[in-house]
Amino acid sequence: MSNTHVTAPQPLIGKVAIVAGATRGAGRGIARMLGEAGATVYCSGRSTHGNPSPIGRPETIEETAALVDAAGGEGIAVQTDHLDVQSVQRMVEQVMSRHARIDVLVNDIGGEGMTDWKPVWESSLAQGLALLDTAVKTHVITASVVAPHMVQAGTGLIVEITDGDHSGYRGAFYYDLAKNQVIRLAFALANDLRPQGVTALAVTPGFLRSEAMLENFGVTESNWMDAASGERGFSESETPCYVGRAVAALAADARVAEKSGGVYASWELAKEYSFTDIDGRTPDWWGYVRASIDEILDRGGPQDADEAYWVDAWRSQLGNDARFSDMCRRIDTVRRKW
Repeated sequence: MSNTHVTAPQPLIGKVAIVAGATRGAGRGIARMLGEAGATVYCSGRSTHGNPSPIGRPETIEETAALVDAAGGEGIAVQTDHLDVQSVQRMVEQVMSRHARIDVLVNDIGGEGMTDWKPVWESSLAQGLALLDTAVKTHVITASVVAPHMVQAGTGLIVEITDGDHSGYRGAFYYDLAKNQVIRLAFALANDLRPQGVTALAVTPGFLRSEAMLENFGVTESNWMDAASGERGFSESETPCYVGRAVAALAADARVAEKSGGVYASWELAKEYSFTDIDGRTPDWWGYVRASIDEILDRGGPQDADEAYWVDAWRSQLGNDARFSDMCRRIDTVRRKW
């Protein structure tokens, strides 16, 4: 059932989207904002009423579908195990039998709760491989099942959700592999699908104010700023709907094919497409990171261990990305004086 009280422009009316991993976090925000833009959104995942998440979270795909309705679209919950090819095929067949089209696929299954934040030699191999299955193999399966339908139609958009728009190290071996592989997956899909009229690209949120993150800081969406003083960067965090509006803007862009194969950040897309977060803010995660590092360096370097860790962590992540070479050189220059 869709909401009939929406007055905002809805450029995706008549479009059909699948959001794989729509239960919570970025996936839920993306589903909601595709609905806000008028789309019919299939919200797929494993967590349903009576069949809770194996990680102990309460959110369900039915709740997400209801939020899509409330936003102005049509939300349809379909329980799907994206590691099971037949389960994905059944879901896609359901979509095609009703609509005969799939305009947008968003792969957002991430497996972040499975990350072991330890050096590779101390990490669980079994847990690491399970993370790669959850965060990468599911994307390959789902894209492979959906792509033939888009190729037949000669149009479509596949969005791979990742963490970070750079190739730097993300702090843990298996997590780094997963998030960089997703970016490469979008690039490889783009090369195969571009000649067929289908676009594939990757998108990253910034500091995501997900349900789990809010719980971790002991706040809710209504009072989240109460935790900002205790966590560096939280003041520049974004709701899952910010990256949702980024995906919706891409889906509505008639020239989105020009972006095929690339990786794009929510905060940069907000500038390009002139949208805000649902709270009216325009978080700029990289702008915050750059300004905070410049401030530390301008006064001669870190004044405590927290500042030193912050600067060193970003230097480690961004050292091999030419876009940040000036900042990294400056860090290196100041570091010699610490």
